[in-house]
Amino acid sequence: MYVRASTRRTRDGQVVRYLQLAHNEWDPIAKASKTKVLYSFGREDQLDRDGVRRLVAALSRLLDPDEALAATAEAGLSFVESRPVGGAWLLDGLWRRLGIDTTIAAAVRGRAGDADLERVLFALTANRALHACSKLAAADWVTHDVHIPGLPAVSDDVCYRAMDRLIEIEPQLTRRVYDRVADLLNLQVDLLFFDTTSTYFELDEADELLWRDERGTVVDEGAPQAVKQAGFRAYGKSKDHRDDLPQVVIGMAVTREGIPVRCWVWPGGTTDSALIRQVKDDMREWCLARIVWVADRGFTSAENRRYLQRAGGHYILGEKLRSGSAEATAAFSRQGRYATVAGNLQVKEVKLGDLADDRFIICYNPEAAERDRSVRERLVALLTERITGSDELSVTKRAELRGVISTKPGLNRFLRVTPGGLLRVDQAAIKAEEHLDGKYLLRCSDPKLSTEDIAVGYKQLLEVERGWRDMQQIIDLRPVYHRREDRIRAHVLLCWLALLLIRIAETTTGDTWKTIRTNLDRIHLGTFHGPAGTFHQRTELNPAQKKTFTTLGLTEPPRVFDATPAA
Repeated sequence: MYVRASTRRTRDGQVVRYLQLAHNEWDPIAKASKTKVLYSFGREDQLDRDGVRRLVAALSRLLDPDEALAATAEAGLSFVESRPVGGAWLLDGLWRRLGIDTTIAAAVRGRAGDADLERVLFALTANRALHACSKLAAADWVTHDVHIPGLPAVSDDVCYRAMDRLIEIEPQLTRRVYDRVADLLNLQVDLLFFDTTSTYFELDEADELLWRDERGTVVDEGAPQAVKQAGFRAYGKSKDHRDDLPQVVIGMAVTREGIPVRCWVWPGGTTDSALIRQVKDDMREWCLARIVWVADRGFTSAENRRYLQRAGGHYILGEKLRSGSAEATAAFSRQGRYATVAGNLQVKEVKLGDLADDRFIICYNPEAAERDRSVRERLVALLTERITGSDELSVTKRAELRGVISTKPGLNRFLRVTPGGLLRVDQAAIKAEEHLDGKYLLRCSDPKLSTEDIAVGYKQLLEVERGWRDMQQIIDLRPVYHRREDRIRAHVLLCWLALLLIRIAETTTGDTWKTIRTNLDRIHLGTFHGPAGTFHQRTELNPAQKKTFTTLGLTEPPRVFDATPAA
């Protein structure tokens, strides 16, 4: 298929050219190739060039980006390669808007060998968001598989050195990032959500004991408040249900808009009580205004609550429904009407009088209640099946069955053992559970927040859980390919920076990162070589790609990046 030009002479003697899209077909009868015209463009001097460009762009979308670039190469040019550029370009724009580039540059100014540190750290952050892999593979990815603005290539040694420097500048970087994010996005930090997760390591043994201060920082043996504690990768209660493997604990503070403003990493055996106190102290150093902390049931101890209220702070905490505490029991015994707030969520505040100074709010979700009922019926049916006929077993065999059921919390909750050692379904436990279907209890210390704000605020804790989910699935927090404590901390910081950029892109555009990334990955930068030299040119942008850059207020990648004359 080709463009054929033909000439004609007009009545006034002017010679004009006509353009046609044609291709040759074999005529089996004439046994010769004949030209077939597919479309006539008309006179060359009256050609609708904009229309031709739109046609070329439409046809190019049917090809892979590199094929489209090769197909549009001008005569005399050879197509060398193409690399995706759209995702990295967008992330780099957000990175610069937040001032991360200038913050890193200022922190390392005057340090020999740190000229490219900012670009390397950006490349490692972009790698987590676009193509998460080990640092060794990331170096190869930067060098051969993607276009990172300002960084044509990098080695794995340089990547590791950059991670080491990242830990040194962490305090300045996290504070600067928060200030810029709060200013640019006009964030509300009156509600700050906090939660933890853990990630494990495929190790046979935990790290050796180390001397640490009260904040968990490694210190010398004779330092003040130094205590010999577990190594960084240590055994603890695993949220991945891998208590058999060493782990580290990771905490994250998120705003109500879902923006992660800071993260922490602790040794694997650190308790929740110690975690939230350090987080409270660290955020206080930022001199923020009034903050209401929102945290899950793991942080409800009296000591934690007192600590969060220091310096005028307040909290919204989930209460354990089955804890048997006097407050929880009294709250569910109070009568009152529910009021419907956001969606189908129903809430009511109960007064406990002298029993507690806090406010207690019972939340009820009808859809969750139906799910709870369905799950309980399934568990009871399974338990009934397990213990049917157990009366005929010997005492020893029945005890063995009892032991097996005790390892399954869902079934064990509804099991009752009679004084004679017989196994029965506990109808009283079932009735008690029915009373809790679809409900959860909140404790709040702020007397000014409305009941709706308390309930909706706690519901938004799901944003933190979503952050953990994306950490695991999109950014690939695990596996962690590092053994040194500082490198593990740096790895988590890179994951946090990647998640921060992703969340800003998502909240601004309203699209998921998967959709944004897939669309932008189709923007490629092609390398062409010819007699005059080498130059780089990107593919045409489609309307969705243009809209993404416009919505984020970022400039589009230039059509031609650079040109290198032939020697």
